[in-house]
Amino acid sequence: MSQEFDYDLVIIGAGVGGHGAALHAVKRGLKTAIVEADKMGGTCVNQGCIPSKALLAASGRVRDLRNAHHLKALGIQIGDVSFDRQRIADHAENLVSKIQGDMTNSLTRLKVDILQGRGKLVADQTVSITDEGKAKTVTARDVIISSGSVPFVPPGIETDGKTVFTSDEALKLEWLPQWIAIIGSGYIGLEFSDIYTALGSEVTIIEALDQLMPTFDPDIAKMAQRVLITPRDIETRAGLIAKTVTPGSPVVIELADLKTKEVVDVLEVDACLVATGRIPVTKDLGLKAVGVELDRRGFIPVNDHMAVLRGGKPVPHLWAIGDATGKMMLAHAASAQGVIAVENICDRPRAINYLSIPAAAFTHPEVSFVGLTEPAAKEKAAAEGFEIATVRTYFKGNSKALAEGEPDGLAKVIYRKDTGAILGAHIIGLHAADLIQEAANAIAQNQSVEDLSYLVHTHPTLSEVLDEAFKRAVVTH
Repeated sequence: MSQEFDYDLVIIGAGVGGHGAALHAVKRGLKTAIVEADKMGGTCVNQGCIPSKALLAASGRVRDLRNAHHLKALGIQIGDVSFDRQRIADHAENLVSKIQGDMTNSLTRLKVDILQGRGKLVADQTVSITDEGKAKTVTARDVIISSGSVPFVPPGIETDGKTVFTSDEALKLEWLPQWIAIIGSGYIGLEFSDIYTALGSEVTIIEALDQLMPTFDPDIAKMAQRVLITPRDIETRAGLIAKTVTPGSPVVIELADLKTKEVVDVLEVDACLVATGRIPVTKDLGLKAVGVELDRRGFIPVNDHMAVLRGGKPVPHLWAIGDATGKMMLAHAASAQGVIAVENICDRPRAINYLSIPAAAFTHPEVSFVGLTEPAAKEKAAAEGFEIATVRTYFKGNSKALAEGEPDGLAKVIYRKDTGAILGAHIIGLHAADLIQEAANAIAQNQSVEDLSYLVHTHPTLSEVLDEAFKRAVVTH
């Protein structure tokens, strides 16, 4: 380390991305500090991945144990199933506390300095940290911004944290409304509809676009409608926006036509969850002090090496990762970006491949994907002059899925006809979030469907759903 700096690396934000970057920096021999104004773990640990999966695990058990038809098919009979809402909420809170502690301990053990306070740039390679009105300044050869995101609440929607709330409040599971409206049918909306219906609530999903789950592959969205929506106590209102939402008892929601903005219906429900995405926490980071302008949505512009851009060119020694960049607002994407940034800091050039990063909704059954949807792949093929092909396999033909009594599911692989390169893979079904990793690794390693068709999969396992897809694919080179 140069004697002119306090640290080799200072990271602003101790979420999963910042934490992963710190661990990798120590591995590369960098003297590192991490700045955090709130709780260790950021969005993922405190308001996202971790508590939501704890609630999904508990509510999923309730759903399974109440599914008398499924259990009877397996030869199992049980009595009435009850649950304790508070203990389910405590399960999530206890898990958060444990992981917070584990993350703090891992940094302390590796001698990463944890600097409590709000960090901001005041000049090149200089960070000011303010905590309870007291400020101090540290210098670093390199700075990574990993400031995260917060829930987005559209205009016209008023939240009170009790009857109208975002996922941050919903994760506390302070009460179970009899009828809840969920605005948005992305990952957050789908997962909470799963939780609430499992625990006995009626759900109305409001989606502004004409089709539910608009960011998912159409075939997956169609299957999800059949297995995640229709059999459950869920009403869907697509093509409508929540023009106004007023907290109270009841919550009053004015539904309006997306194009005309005219009110066409009014709902009165017990509660409303606003699941309309997230926006970056990028204000007051001092970026103007180093001449960096945010894009129109508030994200920090970066290249694929995670260098912050100023006028389209990299700013020396300044990097950004995670939700603040708006590239892929996923915890594991932030971790990957953090490793990439540290590698480039250490003059080990590496770029990120977003097409190889998978994502999942942990519903019952799960939904996962990596790469492009079929419409996006067709668009890419038309622009670049090649043809695509798709192949589908179903869980109802898989021995393990049948043994589990979970035959509802689909795996779809999209690939180039000429080279067999995988452009995207999409799965809905039992353990889809685990199964997608094989396709993600194949994209990262440039393996073709033909290469993969010769690999041996354990029998009987769910992994054979993808194995069958690779074997069905035909390459025309």
